[in-house]
Amino acid sequence: MALDDLISTETAVVAAATAAVFSPRTRDTVRRGAVLGVAGALKVGDVVAGAARGATRGVRGEEQVPTPNGDSSSARSRRTSGSSRRTSKSASTAETG
Repeated sequence: MALDDLISTETAVVAAATAAVFSPRTRDTVRRGAVLGVAGALKVGDVVAGAARGATRGVRGEEQVPTPNGDSSSARSRRTSGSSRRTSKSASTAETG
């Protein structure tokens, strides 16, 4: 076995990988990096989805008026009209029953 065999690139890679696997500090750093990477990817997905929703609303011409709780007025009016229909239906059912 010559000195060149001990100082080869493959040997250095294997030694570094072995040290990384058995080092708690390195494992923690890799784990933290993975968690932050996944969190960043989820955040980017939320931003892209929000931009797409905004673009589709803009193309449809829906007006967005933000309310204090974060809902748009058009979404709130749709929910209100749907609940009033249910209320009037249940009231008419109660009168006939």
